[in-house]
Amino acid sequence: MILIIAHKELRTLFASPLAWTLLALMQLVLAWIFLGRLDTFLEMQSQLVQISNPPGVTEIIVAPLFATTAVVLLIATPLLTMRLIAEERRNHTMIFLISAPISMTDIVLGKFLGLMIFFSVEISLVVALSISLLSGSMLDFGLLLSNIAGLFLIAACFASLGLYMSCLTAQPSIAAAGALGALLVLWAVDITTNNIDSIAQDFSLLKHYENFNRGIIDTFDIAYFVLFTLTFLVLSIRRLDGERIRG
Repeated sequence: MILIIAHKELRTLFASPLAWTLLALMQLVLAWIFLGRLDTFLEMQSQLVQISNPPGVTEIIVAPLFATTAVVLLIATPLLTMRLIAEERRNHTMIFLISAPISMTDIVLGKFLGLMIFFSVEISLVVALSISLLSGSMLDFGLLLSNIAGLFLIAACFASLGLYMSCLTAQPSIAAAGALGALLVLWAVDITTNNIDSIAQDFSLLKHYENFNRGIIDTFDIAYFVLFTLTFLVLSIRRLDGERIRG
């Protein structure tokens, strides 16, 4: 049932011009960043040859590209998640989901999976840009895989939070504003706290992604992303279960 709901979400998503527009805009921005970093690398080559252990294309081009992708996904996610549940309520189709002989867990996980498959498409396009560098240089595949894993985990966090916000209202615009506001607050924590030992930084999503971006896979960061995602998925399930009980 989860796969059926995920398939339905994907069909709905790709039938929407918003999804295609966002995908095109994200890829346009990321391609521009990629070409800019490539140009910077080419300009730095004369200086890099003088260093005994110079950074390669993965550190100079790929890692910044993935870091930018995380920020782009943070901004785009609310526009994709706002309609997951809120639009069902606005169109008065939520009653059919609630009364159907399927669990709220299946509904939430199905919608979450559909959105994650969409994110996987965008991540794969970023990976394709990175792999294209093999035509003229060597890649650090360890660092590349670390960035892919980190980006997938942080995208899951964005999706779960956006899905929960969509469960709280019948207005997609309010759901988008709420999700964007919450994500920006979590991002601002990282920007405004300069103390490396600050407890507040432990709640910043992008701060935890930084280790992946540097090629460091820390179990604390993995646990944070997994617990963050599970927390908002469980909250979404409980919210919809409450609606089913109230009728």
